[in-house]
Amino acid sequence: TVFNSLNHDMTLTEFKFIWYMEYSHRMWGRVVGLAYILPAAYFWRKGWLSRPMKGCVLALCGLVCFQGLLGWYMVKSGLEEKPDSYDIPRVSQYRLAAHLGSALVLYSASLWTGLSLLLPRHKLPETQQLLRLRQFAHGTTALIFLTALSGAFVAGLDAGLVYNSFPKMGERWIPDDLLAFSPMLRNIFENPTTVQFDHRILGIASVTAVTALYVFSRKIPLPHRTRMAVTSLLAVACMQ
Repeated sequence: TVFNSLNHDMTLTEFKFIWYMEYSHRMWGRVVGLAYILPAAYFWRKGWLSRPMKGCVLALCGLVCFQGLLGWYMVKSGLEEKPDSYDIPRVSQYRLAAHLGSALVLYSASLWTGLSLLLPRHKLPETQQLLRLRQFAHGTTALIFLTALSGAFVAGLDAGLVYNSFPKMGERWIPDDLLAFSPMLRNIFENPTTVQFDHRILGIASVTAVTALYVFSRKIPLPHRTRMAVTSLLAVACMQ
């Protein structure tokens, strides 16, 4: 069906290219899973894991397996017949966002666990400024995560192809078809124009929040490692 409706003129060489991309992605995912599960099982058997760490290892192992399951579930949606779809075959944007979100959670949890073991925790006085900085950092993290998830909806709906001008969308700041779908809530997840608009706003908000976090952190005495982390965050946000 996909071949007849979209790629009827594809050559064997072109097919091999996309096939090997998908195959490599699947194999890499399996290698990542084994690179986590096999050492974890070895450390567990040797008795090198404390009771809390065992719980953490099991949770991360569950996330690894869940990530693979979500990947299969996402790809499956692109192979199903959709009687209400008149354009090109594509995977569900909801499943794509879930797959990406799960990957981000898995990566962040793995990195946090690793750094917690490798680097000693700083014992800082719990001042009001430090508490506010921590809350601000948590809020910024949530905003960045939401921005990344909105990017999955952009990819899933090919929403990036709707408008290619910035900062305006076409000739307008707010496009006419922003709320074209009914009910209104459906626009946030299924209207390509709204999805691209939301992603732009969230991206700008994320960079603004990271910049504000950096400025606020400069007013607080922080360890060198923490200050480097905040500075690196600003640099990566600007590059992104």
